[in-house]
Amino acid sequence: MQYNLHAYLTTEEVADYLRIAERTVYELARTRRIPCARITGKLLFPRHMIDLWAARQTDFAGFDHRVPPAVVAGSHDPLLEWAIRESGSELALLTGGSEDGLRRVADNQAMVAAMHILDGETGEYNLPAVRAMRGFADLVLVEWAKREQGIVLPPGNPRAIREIADLAGKGIRVMRRQAGAGTQTLLGHLLSQAGLRFDALAMVESPAPNETDLAVAIFDGKADAGLAVRAVANRFHLDFIPLHRERFDLAIRRREFFEAPFQALMRFARSPGFHAQAKALGGYETDRTGEVVYNA
Repeated sequence: MQYNLHAYLTTEEVADYLRIAERTVYELARTRRIPCARITGKLLFPRHMIDLWAARQTDFAGFDHRVPPAVVAGSHDPLLEWAIRESGSELALLTGGSEDGLRRVADNQAMVAAMHILDGETGEYNLPAVRAMRGFADLVLVEWAKREQGIVLPPGNPRAIREIADLAGKGIRVMRRQAGAGTQTLLGHLLSQAGLRFDALAMVESPAPNETDLAVAIFDGKADAGLAVRAVANRFHLDFIPLHRERFDLAIRRREFFEAPFQALMRFARSPGFHAQAKALGGYETDRTGEVVYNA
């Protein structure tokens, strides 16, 4: 038979669509094992949910059809945090570092990974990290912004720090980020360029889980310096020494790219208000926000 093209299918149409017996459809509906609506005593089946339901029944180890939660995991970014809150995208934010975000997308625990992982050998951002992980045959990298990274210091720079090498010695307490955070990776790269290692620094024992907490620690006098973006230094009226410009990307599987939460965020990122906020925060370039930089 030819089933209709409406958003809802009848029992007979679902049976034909899935090529199963109609009595099987009734049994699945009775036991609530198939998406079904009961309207005035009639069973109706949302077509898009039937497609998702069928995909999830697919037995294929190389592809996970489960729909991930609408979560942006990974690195913290002040502009991204603001945009998620203001865009109405219904995305949630879970900041555990760039590598953690990538793992969560790979494990289907998050829809988007926010990341800025520098490859020290090539100087390239994010793509080497994506290629190094398995299970990403369908990943898309979307540029969020270019950001200015540097040393965040108390007002007036009382320890007279001028460059990354000045963080070594002199009892300067350096606020660190957690392992796997893109900023911590960058710090290691900058130290290496200066001929230093992490053990040359007097690191604060407990890492800052995000950019804001790092700035707060310096503002409150719990640390003398730390690496972060200009935006958080500006927010807390702290001194800032620029060192590096990086590309911050959003990684998402192709099948979720067109889903409503991510598209709502991307629409908002094209608005004049978004670009005005980026300028107000400071240290951002958003002229290429939303561009696909990699499509697996």
